[in-house]
Amino acid sequence: MKLLGIDEVGRGPWAGPLVVGACILREPIEGLTDSKKLSAKRREVLAAEIHEKAFCGLGWVSASELDKIGLSAALRKACREAVQQVQAAHAEFNGIIIDGTINFLSDTPLGKFVTVKPKADLLVPEVSAASIIAKVARDNYMIELAERFPGYSFEKHVGYGTAAHKKALLELGPCEEHRFSFRPVAEIAETAPQKAVASHIISGREGEEAAASYLIGQGFEIIERNWKTKWCEIDIVAQKDNSLYFVEVKTRKDDSGIDAITAKKQEQMHFAAELYLQDHPDMGAQLAAISVNGDKSVTNFVVLE
Repeated sequence: MKLLGIDEVGRGPWAGPLVVGACILREPIEGLTDSKKLSAKRREVLAAEIHEKAFCGLGWVSASELDKIGLSAALRKACREAVQQVQAAHAEFNGIIIDGTINFLSDTPLGKFVTVKPKADLLVPEVSAASIIAKVARDNYMIELAERFPGYSFEKHVGYGTAAHKKALLELGPCEEHRFSFRPVAEIAETAPQKAVASHIISGREGEEAAASYLIGQGFEIIERNWKTKWCEIDIVAQKDNSLYFVEVKTRKDDSGIDAITAKKQEQMHFAAELYLQDHPDMGAQLAAISVNGDKSVTNFVVLE
């Protein structure tokens, strides 16, 4: 029986998005279990392997949208989006297991194929895989938020209601990534001013979009975005003439992104490029880096070798 596993991450935090993962395994993966039982490093390794060996989907609902539509509707929306991404890959399945007790697909044609199962993220490999990719994706997003909104320590508590998070809220007030429909945030917001949001600060994903648009404007064809294996990843693989360009994108508030391309980083890029070229032996190859600033402007494009 080919199963589609579904799990959510981020139901209870005071800040950040809700993320639902959906996975169909194409082959077995060792070590799958509830994402909360794994170290951050182990989750990252497994997430890369899952993306390589499974059909995956991720549904996102932002904090502001969750405030508008409510948690229940947000769960259903994110679940549908994740499943639609898996279906877009023409992946076949004849059963769906959702972690928990609620069928988030009950109002869709797929609802009749769903089994809800408490602790499925611990017991069913497909659901474990879904929980891992959702957890890693959301945690990485919260790390980006820590750079955009310093002072809240989002990289540590990933938006959950810890004592440190409450202390930061009382001192700074909530930011735009907080969930104002959640009582603790709403109560603090009544007495603490909302933190001003610097509009020029953007996320890494927005930076990669800007970099891809720049490359297309320069005559490149985008071959891959966020190509991953369990050992490494490449932000953008682009082609121009008969050469492939392996592009690292660095997004910073200012124009200093290229400074982050250290000798060690170039070694990692070289390893990733060699791995990719095993399946593309007839192509020339160049390493490159792009710096994107807070205005979504490409400030530097450097061919490294």
